[in-house]
Amino acid sequence: MEKELKIIIENCPQNHKCPAIKTCPVGALSQEGFSAPKIDYIKCIKCGKCSNFCPKGALVLIDYSKNNK
Repeated sequence: MEKELKIIIENCPQNHKCPAIKTCPVGALSQEGFSAPKIDYIKCIKCGKCSNFCPKGALVLIDYSKNNK
């Protein structure tokens, strides 16, 4: 199952603390000030909790296995 979490910077308002960070069960998201969150790809388990939570659609979990069918 090939998945990848991406941040679409244009969708992130970058004017508040990112609430999606708290949804990550492994602490793979971090943020400096009000900047867009950063992903620690080593920690990320690609569960999709943050992307499902993000109201602006800035966090997106891409499932490449679905694109190959």
